[in-house]
Amino acid sequence: MASILLTSMPFAGHARPIRAVAGELVRRGHDVRVYTGRSYVALFEEVGARGVPWQAAPDFDERDYAATFPRMQERKGARQLLINLEDLFLGTAPAQAEDLLAAHDDQPWDLLAGDPMALGTRFAAERLGGRWATVSPIAVWLPGKGIPPTGLGLTPRSGVVGTVRDAVLGAASRAAGRSLARVYQRTRRAAGLAPDRESFATLWYSPQLVVAAGAAGLDYPRTDLPAHIHFAGDLTDDGAPTPPGALPDWWDDVVRASVPVVHVTQGTAHVDAHDLILPTIEALAGEEVLVVVGLGHRTDPLPGPLPANVRVAPMVPYAELLSRTSLVVTNGGYGGVLQALRHDVPLVVAGGDLDKPEVAARVAWHGAGVDLRTGTPRASAVRAACRAVLGEPRYRRAAARLGAELRSLGGARTAADLLEAHLP
Repeated sequence: MASILLTSMPFAGHARPIRAVAGELVRRGHDVRVYTGRSYVALFEEVGARGVPWQAAPDFDERDYAATFPRMQERKGARQLLINLEDLFLGTAPAQAEDLLAAHDDQPWDLLAGDPMALGTRFAAERLGGRWATVSPIAVWLPGKGIPPTGLGLTPRSGVVGTVRDAVLGAASRAAGRSLARVYQRTRRAAGLAPDRESFATLWYSPQLVVAAGAAGLDYPRTDLPAHIHFAGDLTDDGAPTPPGALPDWWDDVVRASVPVVHVTQGTAHVDAHDLILPTIEALAGEEVLVVVGLGHRTDPLPGPLPANVRVAPMVPYAELLSRTSLVVTNGGYGGVLQALRHDVPLVVAGGDLDKPEVAARVAWHGAGVDLRTGTPRASAVRAACRAVLGEPRYRRAAARLGAELRSLGGARTAADLLEAHLP
């Protein structure tokens, strides 16, 4: 039995995949602790891991970031994104490292393996030396030869036009990255560490081992993937049965549906239903489909009355829903996209910020859905995209091809195999 400490940022989209890995390690007899926010300790304890809550690091409520980080407002755009990265992810890292070092003093571990956005994982690992790994619930799509600049939702383009485009936009992207890298170096100094040579694209990841959610086939074609990066498929499936009472009272409408079921979600981070949920409801109100809305735990109840073909719940168990779903309309949250593809379900993606434009672009490039190229689409655009995906079998075939690759990679079991192989 080994002692393993995992880290997870206190976000639903990060905690659930890492919980699946923690649960698999516990089932194999390991002593597993998880460093996370207090609101997620119980989630990990349900699978037998021991929670280590944030102490020195400023814990926060993901439903109200501004209460802890005043500059973090419910705004979109590049400037707000930079503030969020600086205040939440970089700014909390030194205190995270202090918490982790205290946990190590209390009980040394054999392996530290962390959420890439919990940057204190890197800092603690460097302070202690020894082996460490990244377990990434987010997309690991690094810059590389033939890969367009990240963050703009671009697809590969050959020839002179593509070369010039990538050179110009790549220079702008690298300039923004250098600015954030300077903040990172200041943060290292605050954590008692010397400067390093990591770029903004790589500073989040262990140079020893990265266990990544997803599949190589979901990225653009490349030949330069570092050997220490291993894809493990969809990490969200922890094998737990759907708990009693988790299904909404209208569930029989889904089971008995004689029309295509369309699921719409904005994930767990975006809370304004006017971005995607309400436009989708408007778009599909007159269509021969059953619309199942997952609001998430941060979105306010929808204004009524709703169309007769709409059903709404805060959360809908994907293990039950996706096997009955013909199409997912999503904001491009990576975990939800992987779950849809693992069930061979094509997508319509409205990716607005963070990594979501990149997710949307890749889904469309691989033919598994439509990229709406905005996080706030018009109802008419959603309707046209849904009609196209439901009406053309090629989208489902492409989703099934990606789904087969994701299922073949093993998920949490493969992640646990890789972490065990990295033990000293």
